[in-house]
Amino acid sequence: MATKILRTFLRSKPSNYITKRYESKEKSLITYDPFWNKSKKDKSSYLEVIKMFEGRDIRRRGHVEFIYAALKQMDEFGVKKDLEAYKALIDVLPKGKFIPTNIFQAEFMHYPKQQQCAVDLLEQMEDNGVIPDTEMEQMLLNIFGRRGIPLRKFWRMMYWMPKFKNLSPWLLPEKLPDNTLDLAKMAIQRIMSVDPTVKINIYQTEEIEASIDKTWIVSGQSETQKSLLAEQNQKQPLVVKGPFDVYMRDQVVTYFTLIGEIRPEHKDNRDIDDVSNIDNPPGIPGYIGSTAIPTIYNTVHEQDDGTIVAICATGTSSRDSLLSWIRLLEKYGNPSLSELAVIFTLTSPSSSDMITQDSQVTVDDEKRAE
Repeated sequence: MATKILRTFLRSKPSNYITKRYESKEKSLITYDPFWNKSKKDKSSYLEVIKMFEGRDIRRRGHVEFIYAALKQMDEFGVKKDLEAYKALIDVLPKGKFIPTNIFQAEFMHYPKQQQCAVDLLEQMEDNGVIPDTEMEQMLLNIFGRRGIPLRKFWRMMYWMPKFKNLSPWLLPEKLPDNTLDLAKMAIQRIMSVDPTVKINIYQTEEIEASIDKTWIVSGQSETQKSLLAEQNQKQPLVVKGPFDVYMRDQVVTYFTLIGEIRPEHKDNRDIDDVSNIDNPPGIPGYIGSTAIPTIYNTVHEQDDGTIVAICATGTSSRDSLLSWIRLLEKYGNPSLSELAVIFTLTSPSSSDMITQDSQVTVDDEKRAE
């Protein structure tokens, strides 16, 4: 009887059994994400999920897929800049198994999937500005050996990242402020650092009775810029240009510039070697001697496309807030603005109440409309 059943089984088509083997009412594939069901998204719960995976299977099956899934969840759990979290993920990889034992394994990337996973983890650390330590070097050495690609990547990171960490003259704190006003103040200070005499002022549009947007304004202007603004030709209007973007790590601050006319270039045909008639020094503008700006040398605020007389960032980046900014500049130390026309050319409006790209509105038109 058993022989007859076996003969019948061998003579039948194998496709019938394969079809019946995978027959199921549920056709979709459901994957389990261990990070999804965590109600509290923080560092402790993130490390807890990693410990649960390590204790589930001693052979660490699926460790590469788990590491890639954990790397995607770092931003949500707030650990993308945490070195301990990256070392916990590297510790998931089995030890000793991926170390090459001969020259052929070393040159042909022994276990390429696992090595590429470790390299991707190190690249994410590099993108987030996380500098590894010697403990991570020892971990990579125990996992991939001295000839492993991840250890070479680690050595390159340790050479370049400390060099670039403190290279920028505009150092930012480890954690940027959450308040947009403080962030805008830091951005304006960074932009105006070319002139050490610049003063950063914080205004409120509520000081202007006709203002519509009730917001804050961070304005930067130096005494030199005030003198340049006072010398502007009354027949030539000032131009408000923007918005422009300045990046504070992953935060973006929008700012605007008030640009005036460029002063005519002064031509000096005197012989600089002639010492028979030496003039007295004109003095420092606003402090000693003459209050006029020397006409021989251009200041740092005089660029090829115009003279930057002020710069600001507002809470709404709207036309009304910029109009309030002009009136506040006139109120605090720039009386010549009352005699100058100002043109707003906002190239890329960031809100619906801002004017279009080709439209222009002057302060005089706003005053007449009121």
